[in-house]
Amino acid sequence: MAKAVAEGAKSAGAEVKLIKADRAKSGDVLNCDAVVFGSPNYFSYMAGSIQTVLEKVFVELAEKEVTKSYAVFSCGGSMGGDPSIAVIEKICDGFGKRFGKFKFKKVANAVSATEEPSPDVLTKCRELGRSIASL
Repeated sequence: MAKAVAEGAKSAGAEVKLIKADRAKSGDVLNCDAVVFGSPNYFSYMAGSIQTVLEKVFVELAEKEVTKSYAVFSCGGSMGGDPSIAVIEKICDGFGKRFGKFKFKKVANAVSATEEPSPDVLTKCRELGRSIASL
């Protein structure tokens, strides 16, 4: 799904950097025009590495007066990605409200899949990439 989002963004002329969450730094989020978070659905929650990225951003960028565009995709078994998408969006939408100045702004609808992403889901991922690139 990440590769399909990247393909869509590149096809719209964007420069894309795919970074695995366990290697991502808060500066990677700060120094891009938009970020797309992708996570498997683990027991109705995001992957721990995505949570760690969001924690780094919260702690390290709290006082930056920046609004970062974001979107989400997720895949996960019979429940699909919706539960983890809801958690990521809730956390991102809370940035800058009670603590700190750094904010996220949702700019595209999330893409969710069950099991292996179907060709239709991958098409939606490419559309998500194009949408983000057109900001």
